[in-house]
Amino acid sequence: MTTMLALRAQRDAGTLVVEDIPVPEPGPRDVVVRVASAGLAPGLMHLLRRGAFKHLPTTLGFEAAGTVTVVGSAVTGVRVGDRIRVHPFLNCRSCIHCRTDRDMMCAQQSIMGYAAFNDSAMPLYDEYHNGALAEYVRLPYWLVDPLPESVSFDVAAKAHTLANAVRAFKWAELPMGSTVVVTAATGAMGTATVKLAKHFGVAELILFGRHSDRLKTVAELSGGIPTAIVALDELPDDWATSNALGGRLRELAPGGAHAILDYVPDGPVTGQAMTGLAAGGALVHMGGNSTPLPQSPLALMMNMWRFIGTRACTRNDALEVLRLLETGVLTADELITHRFPLSDALGAVDAMQRRDESMWMTVVNP
Repeated sequence: MTTMLALRAQRDAGTLVVEDIPVPEPGPRDVVVRVASAGLAPGLMHLLRRGAFKHLPTTLGFEAAGTVTVVGSAVTGVRVGDRIRVHPFLNCRSCIHCRTDRDMMCAQQSIMGYAAFNDSAMPLYDEYHNGALAEYVRLPYWLVDPLPESVSFDVAAKAHTLANAVRAFKWAELPMGSTVVVTAATGAMGTATVKLAKHFGVAELILFGRHSDRLKTVAELSGGIPTAIVALDELPDDWATSNALGGRLRELAPGGAHAILDYVPDGPVTGQAMTGLAAGGALVHMGGNSTPLPQSPLALMMNMWRFIGTRACTRNDALEVLRLLETGVLTADELITHRFPLSDALGAVDAMQRRDESMWMTVVNP
């Protein structure tokens, strides 16, 4: 096979096409992977429009799992036929952040098939910007994570999303028996967080989202943790200016929540939810919301609130997820609600943008 199907973004960044392109050839330190499953991320089109993709045209998609088909001449520790998960983060591997389990802070960090976060020179991103929504993907051998036989390719493709939730929990520094609010709870990050809550000693969950019926379904993922829901369609019409969300959170948790894990991409939810924190509580944000917070530094000081932004997980978070999946302590197959063939990748992107139905995690199978 000399050509393959791939989902590509064109130079204008707004046009996606599924087209035939050459199968990648490996360099000495590369492997080529036959993609069995690739994840689809909700923020794809938003970041394209913002110009976060620094090389166009490019093959999209940063979450993937599959089988190694070719290894370069200088590759060690990886063999043809290995089942693997692709770790998509391109990092320098030598700075203080990379050496202290904070590799998402590396100045070189960029993501295969996705975004780069600054305008400095990024030689790895220049070389490996093409992603995994394709039949094959080329990557450096050190970004290969061995995949246990017991873990399906579909779940492995979304291990990155689960690892992001692990990182959010770690930043929150929860006490045992904590109360945790999860915003945008019906999306991929929200459902991953609910699924992992019992592994972090959570005693009570409060889920926020747009639709009460969808929230009730997500609550069933909690593993028996008592769960309350706050639906946007049940708040007063003036909720955006009246702090009705913050008031409702205080009704459900009078002492305040120990943490809010916030995945909302825009609007007043983040700021209002913060008023529902207990003294010393943390709001961990991974939604990309650009709306200014209404809280003054004085309010943060007096309440000893922590606001923590994190744009990603670390490699160790992803490996932790794979270990949980391998041992059966964590199961995640039910989180995969939608599967599309690569030939219908445009339909998958459209469905994710419209959200006419509840979509937890979506994968594309070449």
